[in-house]
Amino acid sequence: MTPLAILRPEPGASATAEAARRLGLEPILIPLFHIQSMAWSAPDPAAFDGLLITSANALRWGGAELRKLERLPVHAVGQATAAEARKRGLSVQTVGIGGVDALVSTLPTNLRLLHLCGTNRREPGGHSKAISSIAVYRSAELPLPANFQSVEGTVVAVHSPRAGDRLAELAREAALALETVTVAAISAEAAAAAGNGWKQVAVASEPADGALLALAARLCQNADQ
Repeated sequence: MTPLAILRPEPGASATAEAARRLGLEPILIPLFHIQSMAWSAPDPAAFDGLLITSANALRWGGAELRKLERLPVHAVGQATAAEARKRGLSVQTVGIGGVDALVSTLPTNLRLLHLCGTNRREPGGHSKAISSIAVYRSAELPLPANFQSVEGTVVAVHSPRAGDRLAELAREAALALETVTVAAISAEAAAAAGNGWKQVAVASEPADGALLALAARLCQNADQ
């Protein structure tokens, strides 16, 4: 079985590793970022009809200001984000399973949404909703991990375009043998950001952790065949 390298920051890295082990995979944790909270002020909740939450990190690192928005229903991308919202006493109205664009497309056109997000984000596209964004956390780059060379000979899970960019940058710095590495990307954008030269690049069927792990499991089983 080819090992699976996981690049995402904690606590998501450990959550993905646990799910990977349940699939019989052998995860190696090589986080490239760490999450930091940011100072922010919650706006008047009366100006919005709901919260758009695309990452559980917005809830984990949102801090005390989140309490001022408790009356707003949550429209969450993914079950993990929805579970984090419920754990913090928020009411989840909608759970999307196909990424933010798919979720937003299912919502009424007249909704005024407050998007709590990170500093590195892609604005939802192809919609007519009024969406205001506030960054409540940042994902800071880590220096070259001591175990980064362990990426060689693995299937590497790339959870975002930014992770793809950072992977490619560190691979050049470490003179990584790209031809030994298979990239499993959560989206076409993440795959493009990782660049060329890899043994193989494959894209998950939808931009969700479960779909990415399903892809990674197939690649780990077939990488040596």
